[in-house]
Amino acid sequence: MGSVNRVYLVGNLGKDPKTQAMNNGDKVGKFTLATSEGWKDKNSGEWTEKTEWHNVVVWNEFAIKVLDRCQKGTTVAVEGSLQTRKYTDANGVEKYSTEVVVARFKGDIQIIAGGVKPGERASDSDQGQERRPAAGGSNVSSGRAGAGRPNFDDDIPF
Repeated sequence: MGSVNRVYLVGNLGKDPKTQAMNNGDKVGKFTLATSEGWKDKNSGEWTEKTEWHNVVVWNEFAIKVLDRCQKGTTVAVEGSLQTRKYTDANGVEKYSTEVVVARFKGDIQIIAGGVKPGERASDSDQGQERRPAAGGSNVSSGRAGAGRPNFDDDIPF
């Protein structure tokens, strides 16, 4: 039986995403995503919340375009796979980092709430106002059905 490496997270960006160009012209985006769960403690009756932080790396060009509309606090849905990489820190100590990777043709990012309006940069927006997606909900996507996907209405017979 085969195995599946798939993760689907909904959370808030911990800081503004960073996008950079590679030497070959490809772009890569990086951000941290906070997911939280809460429960009522049975003994004390107090509400308790636990937050997990996830490092996300984006190689999907359509998803990177979605990241351009995100900023700290934006709620997004991320679909990707888990990858662990080994690196050596400045002190020569070997460390491991597990990341959610949104690869080419193998992942997706959708804005749920809090994105920036088209043509507006995160720094231009009024930080005091809450931003919601346009009417129709969260149809800003990296290439799935709905708004944000080009309409390829052609005569290909298959």
